[in-house]
This record gives sequence, structure tokens and C-alpha cells, in this order.
Amino acid sequence: MIILGLVRWMQPVHGYDVRRELLSWSADKWANVQPGSIYHALRKLTEEGLLRAVATEQVGARPARTTYEVTPKGEDEFETLLRNLWWNFSEPIDPFTAAFSFLPAMPRPEAAAALRNRANLLRAGIESMRASLGSDWVRNTKPVHVGWMFELWSARAEAEMTWCERIAERIESGVSYLPAELENAEGWSGWRDGDGQREARGE
Repeated sequence: MIILGLVRWMQPVHGYDVRRELLSWSADKWANVQPGSIYHALRKLTEEGLLRAVATEQVGARPARTTYEVTPKGEDEFETLLRNLWWNFSEPIDPFTAAFSFLPAMPRPEAAAALRNRANLLRAGIESMRASLGSDWVRNTKPVHVGWMFELWSARAEAEMTWCERIAERIESGVSYLPAELENAEGWSGWRDGDGQREARGE
């Protein structure tokens, strides 16, 4: 959707300019749009009839550059994708969730330290975003809604930072990872405290 939307916004446009714009947005970090995949995506969108190549030119020894624009079919597809993302909610994929699912496998001191480290990394990111929001770079060279996106990311990071610190304290307090009803229930031995398992095995 992002590449299709950018071509629509900037058309007629070279793939090089689409790539440069996406890099300036840091889209590889928050939208998983990798720079090396952009030209392939443009060709695929063209094969699907969503874009059309309007010109190809070569200057000197430089690689040939193709100029793209959106087709009527591409306009319809962009509008559909855009409104689907605006009006529907999907949970972001976070690999940390998979790791946290196995919390009892981690020694308590390490788990608490890792959460505090995550909180520190989030805090550094928040400070960076706040500095960007107050900079001339954002205020004078970016659309207003770019700053609003920074505010959203900052708010999410602040919430997770607070959560990391709170859970680290609970882990250090020794709170059981299982409710009382499951402490001795069959089939839950693998989800008990990682330190306890190691001690039981004599490690």
C-alpha cells in the first residue's frame, strides 16, 4: 500500500525517487519496507496492472530509470487498502511476545534485568522522538501529521516502558508464575520458575 500510495502521490515518478522518499521516512523500521525490495515491488505492481511504466530513460552510464504512474485499477486498489487499514485494527507483530511467553524458562534475575534493559532502550527512543518533534527538521520540513505519528509512537513506547519496569519488580518479588490451582497440577511442571527447575536438576 505504501509504495502504491507514494507513486500515486509523486507521479510520474522514478523508482529511485520512491526509494529515496521511503528511506527518508525510515519505512524500513516501522513498515518493513526494505530498500532492496522496492524495485521488485514496482515491477510486480506493474505486472498486476496497478501501475504502468510511462517512460524509460538512461543518462550516460547510469542504469536505466523507469517512470511509473498509477492506473485506474491501482487507484481503486489504493483506496481499498487505505480504508481497510484506517477502519480495521490489527495487532502489530512483536517477536518479544513469543519470548515473553516462555518467561518461566528465564532465571528471575536475568528476566528482570532484560526487562529493565528493554525499558532503557524504549526510554532512549522516546527521548529521540521528543527531540525530533522539537526540531526544525520536523517542524519546518515535514507535514504536520508526521509529528502526530511521532506522538503515537512515543505514547506506545512510554506505556511499554512503564509495563517493563512494573513486571521486572513483580518478577524480583518472587511472585509465582502459576495460580495456586495449577501449582501442583499435572502438565504444568515446565511453566514453573526457571531457577527452581535448575535447582531440582542440581544445576
